[in-house]
Amino acid sequence: MVRKLKHHEQKLLKKTDFITYKQDNGHRDHNVIRRYMIQKPEDYNKYNRLCGSVRQLAHRLSLMPPESEVRRKHEKLLLDKLYDMGILSSTSKLSAVEHGATVSAFARRRLPVVMTRLRMAETIQAATKMIEQGHVRVGTETVTDPAFLVTRQLEDFVTWSVGSKIKRNIMQYRDKLDDFELL
Repeated sequence: MVRKLKHHEQKLLKKTDFITYKQDNGHRDHNVIRRYMIQKPEDYNKYNRLCGSVRQLAHRLSLMPPESEVRRKHEKLLLDKLYDMGILSSTSKLSAVEHGATVSAFARRRLPVVMTRLRMAETIQAATKMIEQGHVRVGTETVTDPAFLVTRQLEDFVTWSVGSKIKRNIMQYRDKLDDFELL
């Protein structure tokens, strides 16, 4: 049990906060990890470093003269790449990289989050479990890593695996189960 602080002690410690620390960064990393169910903290750190590198590149490009051919070429390459990955919503301006390239933007392109958005699973946790069990494929490859990043082009090719029981149950529910698939 801690004793009650005296008046002069309360005055000295009035502006001191023992709950939040500057190095915790407002617990933003824990919120993102929990919201997008990032299982490995090193994945969050990789996304954070990647965001920093992309922002630094965009800042260095913005320091170049606007009429420079090199700036226009690399600016277009960067914006197109981030748009194709699904990080940015448009390829309009270089200033969008500073606000759009975040860890949350990268986490929203993870396979469980995309599956939840496509209504293949109710929650991100359920989608993660399905991926780990091998029920999901992207294109022709079965994916078992929930950290798989899905680009805009691959988003249309997220389906159930060939021998998946979940796919079979869905087809049976829709009365589209083929007798050939039962074998």
